[in-house]
Amino acid sequence: MEFIIRQCTKDDVTVLQEISRQTYQDTFSTASTVADMEDYLQKAYDRVKLEKEILNKNTFFYFIVTDRKVVGYLKLNIGAAQTDIKDDFSLEIERIYVCKELHGRKFGAILMNKAIEMAKSYKKQYIWLGVWENNQRAFHFYQKNGFYKIGEHAFVMGKTSQVDWLLRKDLC
Repeated sequence: MEFIIRQCTKDDVTVLQEISRQTYQDTFSTASTVADMEDYLQKAYDRVKLEKEILNKNTFFYFIVTDRKVVGYLKLNIGAAQTDIKDDFSLEIERIYVCKELHGRKFGAILMNKAIEMAKSYKKQYIWLGVWENNQRAFHFYQKNGFYKIGEHAFVMGKTSQVDWLLRKDLC
């Protein structure tokens, strides 16, 4: 299957908002209340918030496109844009999502390779991310890609606090 990866611009905010909400809801709707999901979707994927993030020089969004359709995306952070670990040696994968109907077609691996490429281009020593402790599918994907657990943090969705595992992949 042919694809392209392209960096998002401010002109992409509507599509980014749509794919973000869709993939997040597809991934986590069965694990939360409707109210918690709606609250999170409204706050995390607010249009103005996404525009600011796209314009942040330390944040990078990429779409993966096939058949002229955005089928997934990647959000990377360096420096002060990182959510937890804010050092000069790391790159954070804050989000990596592929449309549910395309799971298993290697688009996640392609986005992961883009993250590794970006980390190396910025001369980072490691990549890190957070993954919900109950998202075993994602955890196994990250393990397969060389990530290991380094800690935990709280992730709040609506009124519910959950545990995310912090994972790291060393690049050198």
